[in-house]
Amino acid sequence: MVSADQLPQADAGLPVGWEVRHSNSKNLPYFFNASSKESRWEPPEGTDLDKLKVYMAQNTRKPEGKIHAAHLLVKHRDSRRPGSWKEPTITRTKEEAIGILKGHERRIQSGQISLGDLAQTESDCSSARKNGDLGMFGRGEMQKEFEEVAFALEPGQVSGVVDTASGVHLIQR
Repeated sequence: MVSADQLPQADAGLPVGWEVRHSNSKNLPYFFNASSKESRWEPPEGTDLDKLKVYMAQNTRKPEGKIHAAHLLVKHRDSRRPGSWKEPTITRTKEEAIGILKGHERRIQSGQISLGDLAQTESDCSSARKNGDLGMFGRGEMQKEFEEVAFALEPGQVSGVVDTASGVHLIQR
């Protein structure tokens, strides 16, 4: 029997014994190990993050009209703010930024690395520390070009290059 705070378990990518539950007080998912009674907000070690993202997109409660997405941003010298946590002053051209992003796209498409893992070290956005995770957002909350692509993606799908005033992105829903 599934309790009210426990989500239906499919292949969530979690290690044996772990499950995803929903905190009614915080309205957020959390991870629970039934045998050790350990609970935590972050996925346990050994979690397949790509499978977990798809599972969460398909099974968690979503505020009406909102989606969950992550991204990898490469800024260039003409970006709205041409600096980042990695580089205080970004001097690369837009064409160079697109070339870098297309290289990242090839690595993700080949299965060599996930967008989230790559975003940790390569994204110019502060969301890099959260695997590029932007959380939930609705229409009108992101730049128009970003929003249009993000809402068109299926859960788990990764976009091609998306150009915005912030720079160039790969987006994963």
